[in-house]
Amino acid sequence: MTQVLVTAAELAGRLDSGARTVVLDVRWSLGAPHGLAAYEAGHIPGAVFADLETELAVPVEPGSAEEAAGGRHPLPAPDSFEETARRWGIDDGDPVVVYDDSAGQSAARAWWMLRDAGVEDVRILDGGLAAWTRAGLALERGREVPALGGVHLSGHHLPRIEADAVGALTGQGGVLLDARAAERYRGEVEPVDPRPGHIPGAVSAPTSGNLAPDGTFLPADALRQRYAALGAAPGRDVAVYCGSGVTAAHDVAALAIAGIDAALYPGSYSQWSRDPARPVATGDEEAAASDSVGTMSRGARA
Repeated sequence: MTQVLVTAAELAGRLDSGARTVVLDVRWSLGAPHGLAAYEAGHIPGAVFADLETELAVPVEPGSAEEAAGGRHPLPAPDSFEETARRWGIDDGDPVVVYDDSAGQSAARAWWMLRDAGVEDVRILDGGLAAWTRAGLALERGREVPALGGVHLSGHHLPRIEADAVGALTGQGGVLLDARAAERYRGEVEPVDPRPGHIPGAVSAPTSGNLAPDGTFLPADALRQRYAALGAAPGRDVAVYCGSGVTAAHDVAALAIAGIDAALYPGSYSQWSRDPARPVATGDEEAAASDSVGTMSRGARA
């Protein structure tokens, strides 16, 4: 895994030097999914807006068969995503930096998708837009329309896991992490999906636990300690899900910083909970023992 993060000072230095860097603004949240207005009101100079709802996912109608089959934010087809990346101005070999205003919670989706599609140098702005403005760096208004890029993308460069394998993972010695807020994991609240709770055997690992008080990622040693306590360690099969496959990428990024490869479950709980044949659990579950190593291969994850 290449380096995951870039600091505001490092990004500013790149941009000031004129070094080729594509910057993507991925502002989005579950309660405010349309970040374009915020982007136009002020963004990092040269940044291109990346729409999570329409470019980093396939739009689906609530309650539709497509939502039941793929969850609330299905991944786009590889050829469609390649067209999107070219509209963002990405060429082969370009370094890409992604950011948001929620400490990487949505930017990590773009990071994961681009890395999975074969873009080698993709980094998350550590601390997001808040870190940029806290450093006294300038913003610009309006909308950036880049020249069309010519990047060639492929797919499945990062591990992923689908529903049937998710159900078997913990029984085979693997670790399944739930990146949602703890109250959603326990089933105390569920704002969008049909059944409250979590996938049986999963351990609660909210993305907030990856962050320092200022919204930057914890150091690698601290992240290793966090995930070791949850049963995740190098050499063990680890998979992550969230509500719809967006914020789970934040845990995947944090695990990468800690030196742990993790598979993403793209459909996540929004897919799982819409299938009445799949069980759900409520309350807390203890982390699995960290000295057990699973046997799921990279191919099985796909």
